[in-house]
Amino acid sequence: MKAGWQTKTLEEACEFSNGLWKGGKEPFVNVGVIRNTNFTKEGALDDSDIAYLDVEVKKFEKRRLQFGDIILEKSGGGPKQPVGRVALFDKNDGLFSFSNFTSAIRVRNPNELDFRFLHKHLFWTYLSGVTEGMQSHSTGIRNLDGNAYKAIQIAIPPLPEQYRIVAILDQAFDGIATAKANAEKNLQNARALFESHLQSVFTERDGGWTTKQLGEVCDFAGGSQPPKSQFLFSPKAGYVRFLQIRDFGSEKHVTFIPESKKNRLCRADDIMIGRYGASVGKILTGKAGAYNVALMKTIPDEAQLDRGFFYHYLISGAFQERLMNVASRSAQNGFSKEDIYGFPVPVPPLKEQRTVIEQLGPLSEETQRLESLYQQKLTALDDLKKSLLHQAFSGAL
Repeated sequence: MKAGWQTKTLEEACEFSNGLWKGGKEPFVNVGVIRNTNFTKEGALDDSDIAYLDVEVKKFEKRRLQFGDIILEKSGGGPKQPVGRVALFDKNDGLFSFSNFTSAIRVRNPNELDFRFLHKHLFWTYLSGVTEGMQSHSTGIRNLDGNAYKAIQIAIPPLPEQYRIVAILDQAFDGIATAKANAEKNLQNARALFESHLQSVFTERDGGWTTKQLGEVCDFAGGSQPPKSQFLFSPKAGYVRFLQIRDFGSEKHVTFIPESKKNRLCRADDIMIGRYGASVGKILTGKAGAYNVALMKTIPDEAQLDRGFFYHYLISGAFQERLMNVASRSAQNGFSKEDIYGFPVPVPPLKEQRTVIEQLGPLSEETQRLESLYQQKLTALDDLKKSLLHQAFSGAL
């Protein structure tokens, strides 16, 4: 550790308060209650949808947020988002508390530890994966081990050094945020250009194209869902790769299940559709194996539909808008194959379909190249932020 720095546990340096339950005993007071949904990826507070609730005055008195408090997510998270995010409470006015899924962290001695420095330290703790190893699962919710979190060691430099580090990080993060906003805008523009051209292909043809119902030229096959007790996480004879939607973008959670006649299988060149929730309408390809119930395999009649032409129709606004309208009527934001059989689909002669794909090819490749470039920039900017935080809290900044 750098000379002049001291080390304390988080519990030694801070006070912790548990979140607020609504309760039901008068008198009440109307307050803004910070929830997990108010946490941003950057460790800030998103106050665009703070819930205002009538809560017990007695309970609120002990849980009123003060400027400089740090709110910790202790329950929640998900497969791609470990629990343990933090947000800095930076409001001077109003009555605010925090939900029972969170805790508040308050510096014991501001003359020893600056809350801005602590916030960035805890943000780095989360980004570096420390809290991922402190979470447990209960009925689908991830819970943070509070005792393990409080035992985290905080390296504390002298106060002037803390101020210097915070100032450097703030300036760097502002520049990174601007660069990310520009990269994300360029990424959106590249996608919008291709989607606009794709939309025109399927909606602005001057005749000559036959229109049929989707069920006349394509069938669909839903997936299967074996029990998790059958899952293996390394290959084994007699087992097959099991595909979930997340597997089409990552090899992080590779899973295998026993070979069975009940399995629904897809080839790498099959076109798959996401059926439920946030993934509804996602068009996926490139993976082979058994697939789960959140996916549906397309089975186009290749005497009528070129696979490449059909893929581009499925990602076009013409199909996606209809699909989203149908899915939104379902309680779980999903659809069945019967829901989409009646969708209109253009079916020009196969020769013309292939000509369309040849014309789309160069623009599609350029769009993919730009998307890859901008995604690399976004990844590099995130890596730069992590590197700066690592330097800051190891005494190298």
